[in-house]
Amino acid sequence: MRNSERKHQHNRSITSKLRRLEKEFRETITAGKKDEAVKLLPGVFSAYDKAVKVGVVKRPTANRKKSRLSLSLK
Repeated sequence: MRNSERKHQHNRSITSKLRRLEKEFRETITAGKKDEAVKLLPGVFSAYDKAVKVGVVKRPTANRKKSRLSLSLK
């Protein structure tokens, strides 16, 4: 397997994990489970920070997403 293909698959797994976490967080908010959503938020933030560190997501994108997620909690 070529390096580019291996990196592509790794990046896709990280982005799908981010989407899954974000979707789960938004579903808990719409369900009205604010306490549970508060517990999920640090995990989502951590996942975005790790994705930035690896280089899958750019820093401004992660900051924007984290900001909008925290605003949706209010």
